[in-house]
Amino acid sequence: MPTWSNWARNQIAHPAAVDHPASEEELVALVRQAAAEGRPVKVVGSGHSFTDIAVTRGRLVVLDRYDRVLHVDTDRFQVTVQAGIPLQRLNLELDRRGLAMPNLGDIAYQTVAGATSTATHGTGGLLTGLAAQIVALRLVTADGSVLACSAEEEPEVFHCARVGLGALGIVSTVTLQVVPAFRLEVVEQPERVDALLVDLDTHVDGNDHFEFFWVPHTGWALTKRNNRTEEPLDRRPRWKEWRDDVLVENIAFGAVCRLGRTRPQWVPRLARALPSSGRVSYVDDSYRVFASPRLVRFYEMEYAVPREACAEALQRVRAFVKERDLKLSFPVEVRFTAADDIPLSTAYGRPSAYLAVHVFEGMPYHEYFEGVERIMDDYGGRPHWGKLHFQTAATLAERYPEWERFQAVRRRLDPEGRFANDYTRRVLGP
Repeated sequence: MPTWSNWARNQIAHPAAVDHPASEEELVALVRQAAAEGRPVKVVGSGHSFTDIAVTRGRLVVLDRYDRVLHVDTDRFQVTVQAGIPLQRLNLELDRRGLAMPNLGDIAYQTVAGATSTATHGTGGLLTGLAAQIVALRLVTADGSVLACSAEEEPEVFHCARVGLGALGIVSTVTLQVVPAFRLEVVEQPERVDALLVDLDTHVDGNDHFEFFWVPHTGWALTKRNNRTEEPLDRRPRWKEWRDDVLVENIAFGAVCRLGRTRPQWVPRLARALPSSGRVSYVDDSYRVFASPRLVRFYEMEYAVPREACAEALQRVRAFVKERDLKLSFPVEVRFTAADDIPLSTAYGRPSAYLAVHVFEGMPYHEYFEGVERIMDDYGGRPHWGKLHFQTAATLAERYPEWERFQAVRRRLDPEGRFANDYTRRVLGP
């Protein structure tokens, strides 16, 4: 029996079979065969979800051979791709054509379908997450039918399937609204977190993309401001880029994390070195700025709360960490997006702030994550669908005003639970 594990190595699956389709016809055939065998089907992209969202004892569909750009419409700035294309390759394909994604998360290892189906978002007070960039998609449903979906064709399915958790069917192709390629001016610098939170709206509204990282055991935040610019490229020299992104943020940081795992009492002292990096500024292509390499493995939980609750929620997290004397080597990441209208999007109906907490691979996380989750519950927090959390359908339903609308589409498209697994039964119900 084959074995599969995710990137973080905290989820293991023993599927009955593993499929690597290369065409939509092969997707249809394997779904029909699974139905004939009475087996469930789950799809995995690059395995960057921390939850068991892709774990199955049935047929596991890996989209590593289903990863091409199918069509580029330069007049309407739209691109149609197979669902398994990784974002990092899509970025290069777009850049070759003078195009770009308007917003991206901080890694680009995920597939397009994996990132959109779990509501991956990036940051920008006036920008939405990736799923809201979808203008059309094709969906292979439980009986092997293929639905072409857009605002005009199967609009109810389209409305819900942009963030579908893999519960509605297999996303086959995706058409994205993109923009002309652009450059970003980057300014990164440490700032005192208390002063930052007092004037938070100014920072979010005054920049195209703003995020910060509170460093536990310190009063500092590492800030990152990315703004669109017409200035010429002014990239970091290759040696400095390698030093900053690989040596410091991955190799050295990984060594600090491993030392903290064996000597937790040293973590506060080690953490105080993080805000000493000073100010960094440069101009680069947007896709090179948004995503960074991630070589240090970790576990992550992230919650979306109403933007106006961000400062209070973070201060409560800081107080919780101090009260419990938790030894944390990873910063707490804070980002922002505009509202959207997708039923299971974490930003549905409200401008949102995202607070992400991390723990180094192999270290205990339950006390930390459960404590942070209790705080987020007070603000109607919505967990990132691909990151660890302890919610169930009973606790989540009231947080999504169009919950039942999604469930109605789910019942219509997958009445027998062909695409269900333990995760979907837990967070969406049977």
